[in-house]
Amino acid sequence: MKNHPLFLISFVFFFLSCTEQKNEAKLAEYQRWHTITLSFEGPETSEKAEDNPFLNYRLNVEFTNGDKTYEVRGFYAADGNAAESSADEGKIWQVRFSPSEMGEWSYSAILQHGDSIALSNDKSQGKEISLTNALGKFNVVASDKKSPDFRAKGRLVNNKGYFQFKDSGEYWIKGGADSPENLLGYEDFDGTYRMQSSESEGEAKTNEKLHSYAPHLKDWQEGDPAWKDDKGKALIGALNYLASKGMNVVYFLTLNILGDGKDVWPYTAPGDFTRFDVSKLEQWEIVFDHMQAKGILMHMVLQETENETMLDKGDTGPMRQLYLRELMARFGHHLAMNFNLGEENGYAEFTPVSQNDEQRRAMITFLNNIDPYNHPVLLHTHSHEPARANILDSIVGYKDLDGISLQVDKREGAAGVVKTWKTKSRDTGHEWMITMDEIGMWHTGARSDSLDGNHDSLRQYVLWGTLLSGAAGVEWYFGANNTYHDLNAEDWRSRDRLWEITEHALDFFQENLPYWDMQAQHDLVSSNEAYCYRKKGEVYAIYVPKEGMYTIDLSEAEGDFFVSWYDPLAGGSLQKGSVVKLQGGGKVDLGAPPELKKQDWVILLKR
Repeated sequence: MKNHPLFLISFVFFFLSCTEQKNEAKLAEYQRWHTITLSFEGPETSEKAEDNPFLNYRLNVEFTNGDKTYEVRGFYAADGNAAESSADEGKIWQVRFSPSEMGEWSYSAILQHGDSIALSNDKSQGKEISLTNALGKFNVVASDKKSPDFRAKGRLVNNKGYFQFKDSGEYWIKGGADSPENLLGYEDFDGTYRMQSSESEGEAKTNEKLHSYAPHLKDWQEGDPAWKDDKGKALIGALNYLASKGMNVVYFLTLNILGDGKDVWPYTAPGDFTRFDVSKLEQWEIVFDHMQAKGILMHMVLQETENETMLDKGDTGPMRQLYLRELMARFGHHLAMNFNLGEENGYAEFTPVSQNDEQRRAMITFLNNIDPYNHPVLLHTHSHEPARANILDSIVGYKDLDGISLQVDKREGAAGVVKTWKTKSRDTGHEWMITMDEIGMWHTGARSDSLDGNHDSLRQYVLWGTLLSGAAGVEWYFGANNTYHDLNAEDWRSRDRLWEITEHALDFFQENLPYWDMQAQHDLVSSNEAYCYRKKGEVYAIYVPKEGMYTIDLSEAEGDFFVSWYDPLAGGSLQKGSVVKLQGGGKVDLGAPPELKKQDWVILLKR
């Protein structure tokens, strides 16, 4: 049989038609855990419009994959490119989402308009406004990123008082920078300025100059993000430097009106709490996105002790709700972040105008209710008793609070404070995550390397003392009276050695300990200056501050234990001391370290 030319032509057209339909049907493809930004065209408006787009419009987007559904708030995005254009008007509305599952996802978006509708969850309220691209599908494939990029492992949540990657179950411990707290008071962000300089007693001194981070411009690398050609490079470089030292967390305020610094707010103007600066917040997002790529957790501190009653007199009323919803909509998709209720939250003699217990509970619960992703929520404490305990005793055991961001004035007692509140919270059945985030005294904190070369007291009492007492991480506060302090620090290299010894501690915990299953039992060791963290009968980590002969009471344990030593000043591999193996059942000598030199050591006992 001969092939007829007409048949061949028909076959070709049929094949091409099927191929074209197949290509048209092919779904957009994204990677798991990566940020998806969807843009919709809606009504033309502006930041200044009389019909306020932040208050009188509400964009909800529902994402579905099988039986998994996320409801995510969107936001007004001006022209959709405001980080570059500084636009304050346009018709683009956006949502950001980081998918947890691979496979096919669908989404549906609804934009509604009505008086103060942004404050409501009632879907029956408001008039529906037409949107382009309101329905759609996309496909999610595996991420191509590698650790420490958080997109390699997914979202961090709180479990057993520690950070844990929700999907893999892997635990994670933090160490990094608590200063400068006004990280976002940066000259390259739109609409950013210092309202006034500070010469107040008890507060770090400032002038009118914003952060430039000029010493870190050299740390920016080709391919790193920036905006408007070369803006943002110095701050991006600073984050690169911190990540290169093995640090994985940065603390920053998002609102310091009335507080220290007076140079950070998300609004178009510091006196109008209903309108947000779209271009500034888009530039913040570029920085936050880079943090995630470098493996740096966003420690987002929502207010200060001086302004905790500025919004709604401390209640979770309309202005506070709007503020929290906007931050969640724009930044909640990030994988590694925790919300901090605010610095030194609650009453103390020096800050009598403050949120009360009912108000802080309401704010905590509201944050949990609007968060699709279950980010940890922490409460920053006062530095000493009774102010600290008065607040914590009233809220310990509250299920919506994941834990505390601890401040301690006297470093010698830091480990004891951690142990106390781990025990108190555990006894309620809701064990807290405790992060050691601000060490005193307030005027000193962590000094520069040039003044405190190996940071001996910080290393002993704060770094190893608190981690071996149950802390989920440590951040370093730079004090108020140092040359490079909590508000004016420009160069993180001023604490280069501090980052190194912190990394040694993080490495030891990650590589050697099931720390999430361990508890402090310092009195097992024959020194009141030693710390002991143990999983009963299985593993013991012991810190000793100086040379000497130490014993440990292993009456609770049976069998043989291998003995290794770790150098907290140099890091590196585990080493052998004079005793390689010992037996449980009673008090035993730990032996001598690998080298006799005047320093501290960490001793590891493992079955």
